[in-house]
Amino acid sequence: MSDTSPHVSVLREESLEQLAIRADGFYADVTAGGGGHSEAIAERLAAGQGTGRLLALDRDPAAVELASARLARFGNRVAVRQASFSRLTEMLNGEFVDGILADLGMSQMQLDDPARGFSFAVDAQLDMRMDPSQSLTAAEVVNHEDERELARVIYEYADERRSRRIANAIVRSRPLQSTKHLADVVARAVRAPRFQRIHPATTTFQALRIFVNNELGEIESLLAQAPAVTRPGARVVIISFHSGEDRIVKTTFRRWRDEGSFNVLTKHVIWPSDAETAANHRARSARLRCAERI
Repeated sequence: MSDTSPHVSVLREESLEQLAIRADGFYADVTAGGGGHSEAIAERLAAGQGTGRLLALDRDPAAVELASARLARFGNRVAVRQASFSRLTEMLNGEFVDGILADLGMSQMQLDDPARGFSFAVDAQLDMRMDPSQSLTAAEVVNHEDERELARVIYEYADERRSRRIANAIVRSRPLQSTKHLADVVARAVRAPRFQRIHPATTTFQALRIFVNNELGEIESLLAQAPAVTRPGARVVIISFHSGEDRIVKTTFRRWRDEGSFNVLTKHVIWPSDAETAANHRARSARLRCAERI
């Protein structure tokens, strides 16, 4: 399998196993990213020598370009489109799928690109937009939201107990325009030990990214659409990395089960193996859940 991107797809084999790919099935990878999961699905479909197809979506135009190049060898079997996964029904245009895969983790390419402003590893403008065409940026949030709302965002989206202290420091330090400036403000606010293993601004950056991109709302929208666009026997496979994401998935799957529309196939969440987390540290917080349409 070729992989020309620095991003490594997590729980790849586990995802394929849970999707239970059929040679004549139609599947949607709604977070195409660098194309790793999509390529694995397309290879299974091609190996089956059936009529199986894949729709690969991503709202990041850079990811769409990369995935399109990576998946070009599969021809008409794969369609790559730029769209957020909340637009899945629209992109399916009346068709039904046999499986949906969503990997909710950040792409390594996004983190590594300083122009995107997702990371404080390199000083850059505060942006954090997955879709650069949207208007709201992280700079807008930290410089214009009131202190109470900032504290709520940091607490709810990152489980950060020091959210009020951080929000107060941000407001007092305005205007903030760069990732390093924000990271330094947070570090001073929480008075973190100098040699702390995880930078104290990590959770604040996570919370701002989730808020800017409405990530939890996107997940809720995807799951709200899934029952209406899946055939009987279709699998919905979600890989989450944050407790807030996983809580939405777990709660929705349980509701589907109680309604009698889906069976939950993952009685216990599936975690990456020790070998995978040793080879790819970003996999350590990944967790997979799967439900099957009745």
